[in-house]
Amino acid sequence: MTKSTQYLTTSHLKTFALLSTVLLSACSYSISKHTHRGQKIDPRQNSTFILHGGPILTMQGDTPTYVEAMLVENGVIKFTGTLANAKQINPLAQRFNLKNHTVIPGLIDAHSHANSVGLQQTVANLYSPPDGKVTDIPSLIQAMQAWKNNNPTFIQQASGWIIGNGYDDAQLTEKRHPTATELDKISTDQPVIILHQSGHLATVNTKALELLKIDAKTPNPTGGVIRRKANSKEPNGVLEESVVFKAMIQIFQHMPPETMEKMALTAVQTYAQNGYTTIQEGRADAGTSEMWRNLAQNGKLPIDLVVYPDISTEKNYMLQHGTNREYKHHYRIGGVKISLDGSPQGKTAWLTKPYVIPPEGQKKSYRGYAAFPQQSTVQNLIDLAFQNNWQILAHANGDAAIDQYLNTIEKATAKFPIQDRRNVIIHAQTMREDQLDKAKELKLIPSFFSLHTYYWGDWHVHETLGLERAQNISPTGSALRKGVLFTEHHDAPVIPPNSMMTLDTTVNRVTRSGKILGEDQRVSPYLALKSMTSWAAYQYFEEDSKGTLAAGKLADFVILDQNPMTVPSNQIKNIKVLATFKEGKEVFHARN
Repeated sequence: MTKSTQYLTTSHLKTFALLSTVLLSACSYSISKHTHRGQKIDPRQNSTFILHGGPILTMQGDTPTYVEAMLVENGVIKFTGTLANAKQINPLAQRFNLKNHTVIPGLIDAHSHANSVGLQQTVANLYSPPDGKVTDIPSLIQAMQAWKNNNPTFIQQASGWIIGNGYDDAQLTEKRHPTATELDKISTDQPVIILHQSGHLATVNTKALELLKIDAKTPNPTGGVIRRKANSKEPNGVLEESVVFKAMIQIFQHMPPETMEKMALTAVQTYAQNGYTTIQEGRADAGTSEMWRNLAQNGKLPIDLVVYPDISTEKNYMLQHGTNREYKHHYRIGGVKISLDGSPQGKTAWLTKPYVIPPEGQKKSYRGYAAFPQQSTVQNLIDLAFQNNWQILAHANGDAAIDQYLNTIEKATAKFPIQDRRNVIIHAQTMREDQLDKAKELKLIPSFFSLHTYYWGDWHVHETLGLERAQNISPTGSALRKGVLFTEHHDAPVIPPNSMMTLDTTVNRVTRSGKILGEDQRVSPYLALKSMTSWAAYQYFEEDSKGTLAAGKLADFVILDQNPMTVPSNQIKNIKVLATFKEGKEVFHARN
């Protein structure tokens, strides 16, 4: 194995002291159905079955381990081992031949925004390839005009706003954000907003600036920026951080509940198509939390969903409802979310060293900014979470924001009784070696966003961080060497919830231009998959019921057309999800 293809392997796992049923319907993965006593059995009417005839990867232990068969009874794994023993335990169980397709545990979404995935799939798609077709500002405007013409009802429900999502200035030919004047080509009498792919910026047209009451006299709010025209205080249409969030609240405050629910359920199906059986609402308000709870109570959630309300805006809601480790109809509140900075690709993440090329109008010393400039504000919120034993998910991309989080966690730990809190650093893009050491000491879990290596790796090298810092974004290799348990996520809808692409980038770290970014941060396919299964289950306090295929655990599993452990590593992203099962029930199957 050459140096360029080496990965960190399972030998490093020794440092991890912490690690300790409707059947398959006939579909494109060609499961062959056996019969019992000469009668065909409808697989959708059974809760007891045996899978065999293909690799069943249990994800138990330090190295890939396979079993010949898996027996499922009433939504729970009854047995894994030989086919002969499975048949002996339950000779009446229907048997299904996988025909060499691969079974892995159900994938666990370590961080994303489920409700926003539904929005992304409803509004205009402004992603650049491979997820969309927008390559420049003219094609963006064309996509918006086409969506506007085809969606008059939704626009009316959104208070007249014309909405697009997913544009990325890093991928546009012009290498800049569109302006309000350019969006006026879409409409001058209706407000237009296009959300940046990071979710932390947006551009609006002139009518939208008017409705939002943003003009030359409007000051920048705390935790946000209104970008201005050159040598002027006039807004150019580009909004950052808290200004964006305020605009979105205004847009959706009168959206009909049935429309919101439709978007939410669209999102759930999208996750299931990608093999996820546990998903996250990563920064919820009270209304979104209650929408999900209502869907669950009405039996509309086929997979598990964990909600994390925003602690800065939903303190009263959390004090009323608290958290729960047990699901009710696939729903629970897992803890709280706090956002400490913005995005590195959008140049709003809070760094200790300047950006290579600052945003237009900023000085060369520009380092981004904090969401909460006052340390005491963050400390009070962290203390509140510790006092109530709420798990904390902290969005911290820049190393300055990570410093702020580490400092507040350390002080809170000294104040309150030691408990198994499993607090998380979300994204941790620019996490330094010394910060990993501190995170280990404080028992924090970094949840990395290695998809950045493909989507924005080249951008980080030339525009935001420079080569040295860019090579160490999402430092999975460093975490592994230090014995720091980590998880991986896609932050959908920032990037669509493509599980195999998430796995691929964690393993390969190849940029759009085909360069390896941070060779010593690459990890093996097995460890990358651990970060999406068993380690993610640990993050959720669910390692006893999820994350591996073992007797007594939930029958959450996925059928893949190829084995990610044996395909060439550069082909992992091409693996297809053929079926997804939650507690033995099929929630997705692919069709020809």
